[in-house]
Amino acid sequence: MFDFLRRRRIYLDHASATPILGQALRAMHDAEKLMGNPGSIHDEGVRASRSLQNSRARVAAQLGCKPREVIFTSGITESNNLAILGSFKKGVLGGFTPKYTHWITTSIEHASVLACFEHIREMGGIVSFVNPDAHGIISAGAIKRELRKETVFVSAHWANNETGTIQPLSEIARAIREHEKSHGSTVVFHSDAGQAPLYLPATAHSLSVDLLSLGAAKLYGPHGIGALYVNDRAEPAPIILGGGQERGLRSGTENVALAAGFAEAFECIARERVLESKRLTFLRNQLAEGLVSGIAGATINGDLHRALPHMLNVSVPNISGEYFVLSLDRDGIFVSTKSACGEGTEKKSHVVAALGGEPWRAQNSLRFSLGHDTTERDIRRVIKECRAIAARLGSR
Repeated sequence: MFDFLRRRRIYLDHASATPILGQALRAMHDAEKLMGNPGSIHDEGVRASRSLQNSRARVAAQLGCKPREVIFTSGITESNNLAILGSFKKGVLGGFTPKYTHWITTSIEHASVLACFEHIREMGGIVSFVNPDAHGIISAGAIKRELRKETVFVSAHWANNETGTIQPLSEIARAIREHEKSHGSTVVFHSDAGQAPLYLPATAHSLSVDLLSLGAAKLYGPHGIGALYVNDRAEPAPIILGGGQERGLRSGTENVALAAGFAEAFECIARERVLESKRLTFLRNQLAEGLVSGIAGATINGDLHRALPHMLNVSVPNISGEYFVLSLDRDGIFVSTKSACGEGTEKKSHVVAALGGEPWRAQNSLRFSLGHDTTERDIRRVIKECRAIAARLGSR
C-alpha cells in the first residue's frame, strides 16, 4: 500500500474547487423534495418558486443588492460570458458597429474572460489588454490611460485566481466614472469575483461595478450554479434563449436545489469570514516562510500584503510546476500549477509571465490554496515534503 494512503490527504487546491459545506448539502436535500417546476402555477410550482426567490433574496443580501439584480447561471464561466458577450450582443442589436467600439480588460484574467474578449476582437471590436505591475496589481492609472471616447466596457477581476492579488476595483471604478462625466458616455464595468467573497465583503454597490460574476463552487457551495449581479446601467442581451427565465436573461428551468445550496453556503462563509481570514493568513505566511527559507531560489509571485489570505503562488528554479504537483500528489498532497481551466493547455502561467522577472518563474509556478480543513500540522508536512522534493533534484 502506498504510504500516503495511511496518512491524512492534504487538499490545498481550494482555488480550483471547494468542498461543499454540510449545511449547503442539507439545504439542497430539503429543496430537492420540491418536485414542481418554479414556472408552473400549481401549488407544487408555487412552492418551488418561493424557494427559488428566497435563495435569490439571500444571495442578494450578501451582495447588498436587490433580489431582481441577481441572475442565476450555471457558474462563473457562464456569468462572465453573459456579462461580456451579452453586452456585446446588446450593443450590436442596438445598432453599434463593432469596429467603432473599444473594450478593456487585463492580461491576467481567467480564461473565461480572456476568451470572450478574443471573440469580440475576432468580431471586429477593438480590445486593449492592460498589464499588471511586478506585484500583480492593475492600477486605476493603467486603466485610465487606456480609456477612450469609444470605450464601452471594462472588465477587471476582483482578486487574481492564481496569485490571489486583490485589485483596487473602487479606484478603477472612480476612474471610469470620471471618464464618463468628461466624455458624456457610458462605460459598463464588470468584475469576475471568483473566490474573493470568501474573505472580502461582496457588496456590489461599494465596489461600484455594474456586473459581478460569482460561482458557488468557489464558495463551499454546489457545483453547477453561479450568479451574475446586473444593475440597471448594464442589462446585457441573453446568450441562452428559450423560456425567458431569470428576467429573460438566462433561459432554462432553474435548479431550485442548487440555488438553495448556493444561498446557504454564501451565508455560512460570510459568518466565518473575519476569523477564517486571520487563521488562513497565519498558515499561508507560515507556508511561504517555510518554502522560501528552505528551498534555494524559491520566489513568491504576487504581493502577500495585498492578496487573499488563503492563496500562495511560488516558483522554484530548475523544477517544473507539473513535476512538483505530481511529486506532491504521490505524497497525498494536492496543489496545482495554475487555474484548473488552464491545465492541459499552455504549460506556463500567463499570470506569472505578465509579472515579468525570469522566464522560469512562469514555467515553474505552484499554487497553494488553503481552506477550512487546513491545519498547522498540514502546513508543516507540506513544507517538509516540498523541501525534500527540491533537495532530491539538487535545488538546495
